[in-house]
Parts: sequence; C-alpha cells; structure tokens
Amino acid sequence: MFNDLSLLGWHDGLAEQLPDLPDGAVPARVARVDRGAAEVIAADGTHQARFGARVRRAAAADPLALPCVGDWVALTRLSEGRYELAEVLPRRTAFVRGGVSRDSRGGLSGDGQGQVLAANVDVVFVAEPSMHATDFADLGRIERLVALAWESGARPVVLVTKADLFDQGLDDLLADVAAAAPGVDVHPVCSLTGDGVDLVRAHLGPSGTAVVLGPSGAGKSTLVNALAGAEVMETQQVRAADGRGRHTTVHRQLIPLPGGGLVIDTPGIRRVGLYEMSEGVDLVFSDIEELAGSCRFSDCRHREEPGCAVLAAVESGELPERRLESWNRLQREAAWMARRTDARLRAEETRKWKTIHKQMRGMSRP
Repeated sequence: MFNDLSLLGWHDGLAEQLPDLPDGAVPARVARVDRGAAEVIAADGTHQARFGARVRRAAAADPLALPCVGDWVALTRLSEGRYELAEVLPRRTAFVRGGVSRDSRGGLSGDGQGQVLAANVDVVFVAEPSMHATDFADLGRIERLVALAWESGARPVVLVTKADLFDQGLDDLLADVAAAAPGVDVHPVCSLTGDGVDLVRAHLGPSGTAVVLGPSGAGKSTLVNALAGAEVMETQQVRAADGRGRHTTVHRQLIPLPGGGLVIDTPGIRRVGLYEMSEGVDLVFSDIEELAGSCRFSDCRHREEPGCAVLAAVESGELPERRLESWNRLQREAAWMARRTDARLRAEETRKWKTIHKQMRGMSRP
C-alpha cells in the first residue's frame, strides 16, 4: 500500500493535470508493461490495467506514446471491476533509444522511430562491468549511454560494477572511465560485498527514480537486489566459457525500495541507437568541443584541415585517438537518425494531406 504517493515520485505539478481526465480517475505509476496491458501501482495497491481506447489510439499514431515503465497514468475502474489505463500523463523525462541496427554490410539501418525505455527518471545508472573475461570496460558503450542519458533530461552516473574482480589497476580504469564521461560521477561497486552500494543509494534520495542500463552480465539485477535488501530480481552467473552475461531480466520493471526511492531494472543491451540528439553528444565530448574552439576554421570537421586543434591534441597524446573516432561515429549516427526522422515525418505529413484531399474530393462530388 502506498498511501503517500510522493514515495512513488508524485508531486503537485502532476496533480494539476488530473482535473482534465475522466471522472473517477486516480493516479498510478506503471511498474511493468505487457502486451496491451500494464501492472500499475496506485495508492491502494498494485493492479493490472488494460490499455483504454484513448491510449491505444495515441500509441497507434506515435509509438513513443505507448505506456512504458515509470509513466504516471490515470487509472479508472470499469463497472465489471476491471481496471483501465485511461491516459498517460506528460513525461518529465524519457530515455529514448533509436531504432538503429547494423545491416549485413555493416551499415546503419532502421526506421527512424524510437522506443521509450523508461520515463520520469531522475538518474540513469550506466552499469559497466570492470572485467568481461579479458576485456576491460567498453568506453564507447559508456559514451553512447551517457549521451542518451543526458538527452533524456535525467542525470547520468557511471557504475563500474564487479570491482572486486579487478585485482590491479582499478584506479587507472576509473580514470579512463571518468575521461570518457566528463562531468559525470563514477563509482566502483561490488554488489555482493556491498562496497559502493550506499553511494549508489545516495543518488536516489527519498523519492527519486533511477534506471539501470548496461550489458548482460553487468550485475544490474544483483545491484537492484543489494539496493532492495532482498532477492527481488533473479540473477545468474556469467558464462565461464566466454565471459558473456546471460539475459536474466527479460522485461523492464519498477521496484520501490525500502526507505524510499525507486529503481527500474532492464534487460541487458548490446547496442542502443541514438535518437534525436541535440546536446547529449556534445556534453559527453565536452573536451573535444573545447578544443574545437581553438581550430583555425569555425566549420572544422577535425579530419585533415590545417590548424585543427583537435588533431593536434591527438598527435600530442592529449586526446586519445579512440575518443575522436567515437565522437565521429556518434556524430554520423546522430545526423543519420535526424535525416531518417525528418524523412518519416515528411512521409507521414504527405499521407495525411493525401487523405484530407481525397476526403474533400469525395465531399465535393454531387
């Protein structure tokens, strides 16, 4: 029972939106989404609610409007006793991934549409294992997830998990991770021993919401269990043969924590496409943006131009070449996604006007 909805993140700004909703609607928060329905938490407990007609129409018109974990919704009770999810309230933040994948030739492919992984999140915990077999932390993946976190409106925090497995050089690893995510807090964590868990919990406060993102085997579910102080999520060991993680969590789920705060556990992700980037990439690569201010040409692309301060920093060793390559890759992908999104919106607008003109022609016929 959550008699005090503020423990779930409810506030007065959300309450002001309820008068415009159906009579008898009460606020609830989405804890889990299944096909056409959701598990929601209201003041009187947890309920299963089918998507109402208004919600289904909105999702059909825009996939991003589909209810997702973390959403605040208006819940109504039907005459037969079932519950209906009548409306999704406006989101304060939204972590959106683009529909991007690699085709058989290694190029980018996708439909330009995105998917909301979590909504109304205050903190994005980017979980990267300190050791995957013989591979150390994937700095490129950290940069990508941190860029998406900044773009979502939430605050990113990088967690170097399984820190107990890294016998030597942990400080150097943490320094490399911090350089890949300027201005972002970086914490080593060992969920099994509890080292660093209190630092993670401190980012949540009494009613903050966090989502944990990272690859399979990063220890996300183990961390959630450590935060909850109980076995709320199933865990599995990393495969010894190749060091790869197993997909233990198969759905996203919102979990209230004892003492306050909420956390969203997510399935492991291998690659997340960018979606409608505006400042996320620039914030992750603020060091490159600062260097670019000293380039001879204001439109310098940092490739072969004379007087390029960024290339000079790479040559001197001040800027790792890997980081410039990562910046170029994310810039290209963000531009590609913007073009795909613009093309999709233009196509949708064209289809809409074709339908309107067809209807008008039909009305003008005798």
